[in-house]
Amino acid sequence: MATKKTENTETKTEKRSVDDMLNELAETVDKLDDEDISLEEAFKLYEKGMKLAKSCNEEIDIVEKKVLEITKDGEKEFE
Repeated sequence: MATKKTENTETKTEKRSVDDMLNELAETVDKLDDEDISLEEAFKLYEKGMKLAKSCNEEIDIVEKKVLEITKDGEKEFE
């Protein structure tokens, strides 16, 4: 199990799960809702949130394409 811990903390370029990114996006939105943040901080959080949303959408699109391929292949088998 120690190996898994090492794998999860290797590099920033390592793919993160959509769930992790969605959780971080939710935390970012919560911080943006705080009225006590500066405009500069709000902009940084907005930028971070947009990057997270884009990454989530890209991952979801990939999975959606795979599901469509599997579905098409499955339909061919039943024809």
